[in-house]
Amino acid sequence: MREFTSLITLLPLLLVLHAVNGDNPYRFYTWKVTYGDIYPLGVKQQGILINGQFPGPTIDCVTNDNLIISVYNYLNEPFLLSWNGLQQRRNSWQDGMFGTSCPIPPGKNFTYALQAKDQIGTYFYFPSLALHKAAGGYGSIKVYSRPRIPVPYPPPAGDHVVLAGDWFKRSHRQLKYFLDGGHNLPFPDGLIINGRGWNGYTFNVDQGKTYRFRISNVGLATSINFRIQGHTMQLIEVEGSHTLQTTYSSLDVHLGQSYSVLVTANQPAKDYYVVVSSRFTSKVLTTTAVLHYRNSFAKVSGYPPGGPTTEIDWSLNQARSIRWNLTASGPRPNPQGSYHYGLIKPARTIILANSAPYINGKQRYAVNGVSYVSPDTPLKLADYFSIGGVFSVGSIPDRPNWGNGYLATSVMHADYRSFVEIVFQNWENTVQSWHIDGYSFFVVGMDGGQWTEASRSRYNLRDTVARCTVQVYPKSWTAIYIALDNVGMWNIRSEDWARQYLGQQFYLRVYTPSKSWRDELPIPRNALLCGRARGRHTRPL
Repeated sequence: MREFTSLITLLPLLLVLHAVNGDNPYRFYTWKVTYGDIYPLGVKQQGILINGQFPGPTIDCVTNDNLIISVYNYLNEPFLLSWNGLQQRRNSWQDGMFGTSCPIPPGKNFTYALQAKDQIGTYFYFPSLALHKAAGGYGSIKVYSRPRIPVPYPPPAGDHVVLAGDWFKRSHRQLKYFLDGGHNLPFPDGLIINGRGWNGYTFNVDQGKTYRFRISNVGLATSINFRIQGHTMQLIEVEGSHTLQTTYSSLDVHLGQSYSVLVTANQPAKDYYVVVSSRFTSKVLTTTAVLHYRNSFAKVSGYPPGGPTTEIDWSLNQARSIRWNLTASGPRPNPQGSYHYGLIKPARTIILANSAPYINGKQRYAVNGVSYVSPDTPLKLADYFSIGGVFSVGSIPDRPNWGNGYLATSVMHADYRSFVEIVFQNWENTVQSWHIDGYSFFVVGMDGGQWTEASRSRYNLRDTVARCTVQVYPKSWTAIYIALDNVGMWNIRSEDWARQYLGQQFYLRVYTPSKSWRDELPIPRNALLCGRARGRHTRPL
């Protein structure tokens, strides 16, 4: 199509990237985003495909690789991709949320320039606008360690992706209509594994060999439990952190979370159920895939193994059992435990309480009483071009106000290089799942009831795991420590997509007065400009 940016237009961008990250390899991707027929639950639906695939292509890369992803939007609506867990070091321009990036218009393209800077692990990408995520458009991101960095387990015989979550038979437009009308989403119609329903996907293994399974909950509304009939799982990684290699028979995976486990094919040769079931729901949803031993001709039979359903203490105790491997090297040669987060005193405590107010007669969701409203211009662009009237820093308090909920484009200030304690307080009867873009944080504590300063006596200040998405159980709290070492405009949100869409999110503006590229990369020359930034210029070639 004539409108699509030519390769010549992209050359200056690539030259700048080479100047900034020239010592690290480049991986180039071209993605065409289209509508297409899919049948996740046996009923034809219009899905969002990437290169004709649902789920989309897997990104395989190595620590510090540069990822140049040219996305062509063949939909009849704007489209935007975000990268759940990639930290976009010094580069919130590429984060792919509407607070940082303009959507790709229909019939246009945009080239993302990402780097898996100082990261390893399991993540995923997804469409971040409206309810596009309910139609697909997501895929896995695998970041491997560099060859000379030791990994605390033998190389597995294979590496399997498990993109699991709830699914709706209604279209993403119908679901958006529900939310825009001030209602919550209906109950999901089912669960899927890698875009397929019951026994629709097969994982092939050889007897006696060990395989890595990378599990991500890409659903909209439901925590899940993952298990494999007759097999145990050895946890090895959580969102970029090597863990103590604890063995589990099943694993809770909350919205937006990712885990890696090792599974050894050490059972009699036949087919086994791979089971995903819903957690904390009145009606338990279940779906299955198949673990197939290649030398087997015996199909799965009988009922899939059961798992936990509504037990909160079971899930809480499992979450507390997940620990950092202090001696393992992360993305760098030095051991993970050489960073003594527990010896650093936080300079600030932020308490974030979720709520479900009705505002103007419609269901909304809020953080500290503020229900986020998207502006007409991405916040990052408004900040860069000094466009007034888009947002105001301090438009959300850093403690609950316990008053009536109200609408605002909420942005909180934070100082670059400060070390902060954040407490997520949940007084509702549902499990919350919180994600912070641009960062990995230490989950120092979680418990029932009201958080108080005395709760700090129960913190794990030695070997808790560092991750980017954390759950908060009903009428409970979760506390994290976070080093704000990444300048930018970063989205803090509920991973329950209805709650996020209806206001349970805000942006943290991590600020430094420095204009050095050492602290933050400049606006991309190819940045899309929309809203009140339209007609302005990024920077000279």
